[in-house]
Amino acid sequence: MMEKKLKPATLCVQAGWEPKNGEPRVLPIVQSTTFKYDNTEEMADLFDLKKEGYFYTRLQNPTNDAVARKIAALEGGVGAMLTSSGQAANFYAIFNICEAGDHFVTSNEIYGGTYNLFGVTLKKLGIECTFVSQEATEEEISAAFRPNTKALFGETISNPGCKILDIEKFARIAHKHGVPLIVDNTFPTPINCRPFEWGADIVTHSTTKYMDGHATQVGGCVVDSGNFDWETCTHIDGNAPLPSEGGKGEAKFPGLCTPDESYHGLTYTKKFGKMAFMTKLVAQLMRDLGSIPSPQNAFLLNLGLETLHLRMARHCENAQRVAEFLSQDDRVAWVHYSGLSTDECHALAQKYLPNGSCGVLAFGLKGDRQTAVKFMDSLKMIAIVTHVADARTCVLHPASHTHRQLSDEQLREAGVAPDLIRLSVGIEDAEDILADLRQALDQIG
Repeated sequence: MMEKKLKPATLCVQAGWEPKNGEPRVLPIVQSTTFKYDNTEEMADLFDLKKEGYFYTRLQNPTNDAVARKIAALEGGVGAMLTSSGQAANFYAIFNICEAGDHFVTSNEIYGGTYNLFGVTLKKLGIECTFVSQEATEEEISAAFRPNTKALFGETISNPGCKILDIEKFARIAHKHGVPLIVDNTFPTPINCRPFEWGADIVTHSTTKYMDGHATQVGGCVVDSGNFDWETCTHIDGNAPLPSEGGKGEAKFPGLCTPDESYHGLTYTKKFGKMAFMTKLVAQLMRDLGSIPSPQNAFLLNLGLETLHLRMARHCENAQRVAEFLSQDDRVAWVHYSGLSTDECHALAQKYLPNGSCGVLAFGLKGDRQTAVKFMDSLKMIAIVTHVADARTCVLHPASHTHRQLSDEQLREAGVAPDLIRLSVGIEDAEDILADLRQALDQIG
């Protein structure tokens, strides 16, 4: 099957698993830790990366790999790897090219858990990051780069602020400095945005969200475009790094471009070409850190992917109606949803997300933090949960919940106001969603 020629809706259903004659039509769950071989040499070749195959599920598993292939096909990448969570996916994407003494730049409009991972936990490993405003000019963002900067990171749609990333601008900046652009594409999914088409090099996902769509499993994914040349530090578009950072002398990405002694001196870029990043990710990091999803979880994720194209359209349709309703209510102070013509990110959404963004919107009520709490506690059908982006409409107050580990200053830097309510609009009947919102608003006056 020529997966890249098929349309996204078809890929959701067909990609990844192509059964041979007499094999199961539905992707099977290969719930096994190990795989048998007839002789020692065959298994030795697998351990030396001389042949492809399965020997231990921590590195590869047929069920997991089939789902990873589907997501790679949807994003238009050369390869993908599933992880046990979206947090793990972002960690692996950065750690695969950064080590102690390195630095990367990231938008400050990112999920609170990722903000803490980048600003606190990675710092303990000797990897520093600088947070920048994604609305800043290219010159201002470029000023954050250092000779040891190895990546630029952003979210297509920020969680929970719902800001849209100018992917082309970020790609230009990254490639000017000879580093890849990593984009977390969780909220729009490849149904509504494919960052590789706008210059991104690596994409990550929390598959826990829309890809699963039913809140049944926690997972993540890293996808590589294959377009970044790790040896010359250039992207397929030909943009070259600055002379002062251009990979002269020592390799800018030694983990990929110099021999790996844990594999008898193998060099990933020489041996695997466009699959260098993905091979190192699996063979080195997953080998040593082991953040794998279970085959059962991958199976559940695949069921969600089969209807992703249908659900995303309904999520966007319902969210648009909810955003319009809230924006017209006098008790609502503000609404952030890029589908609104008055939204500050509407123009960017028209460019990058012409078919819709996602079902998540942010809004604030007139009053104080207690007003938001009373409103949420008054909801009946809409549930207060930590989760976001599944079939059921749910609500969260980030300052009190997901982002409560951040200081007020950090909250402001991350685009999280004390009154911000994150509403994840599901696929129920829109009239029922609106009715619940209306009656809860009536409770606050």
